[in-house]
Amino acid sequence: MPTSATAAATIPIPTPEPGGHGTLHTRITAAGSLIALGIVYGDIGTSPLYTVRGVFVHRPVTEEVVLGTVSAIIWTLTLLTTFKYVFIAMRADNHGEGGILSLYALLRRLKLKWLYLPAIIGAAALLADSLITPPISVASAIEGLQMIKPDLNTVPIVLVILVGLFAFQQFGTAIIGKLFGPVMVVFFSMLAVLGIRFLVQEPSILRALNPYYAVHMITRLPGAFWLLGSIFLCSTGAEALYADMGHVGRRNIYVSWTFVKTCLLLNYLGQGAWLLQHQGAPLGERNLFFEMIPQWGLLPAIGLCTLATIIASQALISGSYTLIIEALRLNFWPKVKVSYPTELRGQAYVPSLNWILCAGCVGVVLHFRESSRMEAAFGLAVTVTMLMTTVLLAYYLRLRRVGIVWIGLLLLTYFTVEGSFLIANLRKFPEGGYISVLLGLLLLLVMVSWIQGRRLRNDLAKYVPLADWLSLLSKLSADESVPKFATHLVYLTDSEDPKMVENGIIHSIFRKSPKRADIYYLIHVTTTDEPYTKTYHATTVLADDLVRIEFRLGFRVDHAINYMFRQVVTDLVKNKEIDITSRYDSLRGQDMVGDFQFVILNRTLPYAQSLSGWQRLVARLSGALRWLGSSQQQSFGLDNSSLTIENIPLLTPERPELQLTRD
Repeated sequence: MPTSATAAATIPIPTPEPGGHGTLHTRITAAGSLIALGIVYGDIGTSPLYTVRGVFVHRPVTEEVVLGTVSAIIWTLTLLTTFKYVFIAMRADNHGEGGILSLYALLRRLKLKWLYLPAIIGAAALLADSLITPPISVASAIEGLQMIKPDLNTVPIVLVILVGLFAFQQFGTAIIGKLFGPVMVVFFSMLAVLGIRFLVQEPSILRALNPYYAVHMITRLPGAFWLLGSIFLCSTGAEALYADMGHVGRRNIYVSWTFVKTCLLLNYLGQGAWLLQHQGAPLGERNLFFEMIPQWGLLPAIGLCTLATIIASQALISGSYTLIIEALRLNFWPKVKVSYPTELRGQAYVPSLNWILCAGCVGVVLHFRESSRMEAAFGLAVTVTMLMTTVLLAYYLRLRRVGIVWIGLLLLTYFTVEGSFLIANLRKFPEGGYISVLLGLLLLLVMVSWIQGRRLRNDLAKYVPLADWLSLLSKLSADESVPKFATHLVYLTDSEDPKMVENGIIHSIFRKSPKRADIYYLIHVTTTDEPYTKTYHATTVLADDLVRIEFRLGFRVDHAINYMFRQVVTDLVKNKEIDITSRYDSLRGQDMVGDFQFVILNRTLPYAQSLSGWQRLVARLSGALRWLGSSQQQSFGLDNSSLTIENIPLLTPERPELQLTRD
């Protein structure tokens, strides 16, 4: 048997692209545009239910404030949603995928170590916002029933809808997903018709198209600056719009956004026209949106709005799953169980996150009870996400070698606009904004603890040259005096250098009950900056004894290592690089395939007292998160029947103070 031989292959793993991904990004289709209406615009589309109302709950309705409010909404939608997200951010796509973590993955090539901070801050804030959007959206729609029955308690109805929505997630949303687009077409059409109805009665509201009225209100009227906290709610779905780009494609969003924005502007202008006809006392508990609807149309409108808010909530829940899966692949989140309840690759389900979101939404409803009070907690977190996206977009423009003047103009414009919204939203902090801040900080703590814990373990891990052990490995494989542990023995290695291997693997094979096998495999998984990369590189390090396989998987690809490993072994057998037939004389003639055994090393810290105080804190926090998350075999899709788990100490420090003396 030769002591060393090398052969290598780099081959794509033949798994299908998710859901016709490429087609959606290369051409505009009616189906793609319709799907975009159902998936992308739920959050921003339902904002007319509560945005303008929030301005006039306690403030008298005057012409100056009405014109300023509607003007500010129009130009917020234009500056933030249209220019920043539709025209700029969507060009910063990562192979068609959008969102703050996809953008960060695109920027990792800049090698800036701190750049992950705005990414995780923005992601944590967006998840915190996901706990408030479903309650305020659904509650705003259901409260329309109080126009018919004023003393109706809407809280139980809202809770039933939300809990039912979260409970349904485990079965997938393929069926109801087909209804999203048509329902939203009808909903947006209703928004436009309602707006036009009052716009023709009071065309003077068209003056609000002039940004002068927004600037005048904010700078001249006492206390008007703080109204930006409510006005900002018109654009809270912009970040979700960017994140959902991968589902339908940039071009389909360009087409559908024209229709959506037109309907939104018509409705906001119509609301302004209605207010100009009803100047005087504050609205108080009156629901402006439903006041615009004739009595005969209230029930159908409430039903349609409820469906739209459920769709908005569903889109946000699905987006949260996607965000967590991306964070998981980028090692920003503890390994948790992910399942795919339908054949559609995009239909992911994260059980732990689902019930955390459910509990959070129920808590928000029970705490605030009314949508008008929920507005106090809404919007603050997502302004942070928008600011973090602005920072990352500036680095994206730098990566594309855009002039420093244009980058500076982008930062100046959006730091001013989004910074103003953030300051205005901070006024909501004591009224309920503290909830979204605390939730965001808690989620950020989870991410930081996991990232720092992983770095600590990587820093403490010891690697040794693989070449130093090849000769002994070959001898062990041929030593029949040692009981065979498995025909094929597979280890997962963190070593990015193929010439190095963890000392823990060497310890497991040679020192901790020597493990003889016919063929040893070292598997390393690299997460690429592209979302859907699926390739592998196989190297025969020792002919008939040792193979190293490196999987290169995109950050949105399921790490089903067990399934992929079988594909690789099949390819290697076809290429006659390995022979997996059993080497037992009685079975070899029958072409029996040998068994495969995976070994996972659980790296522990039994000597944590030798670490610094900060390191011990990080180790404890990340250890708790590992306990709460899924096991390595679950996250890598490994079969429990062919798996061995071993505890390997990461740190074995010298303890000279414990040196013993023999009597």
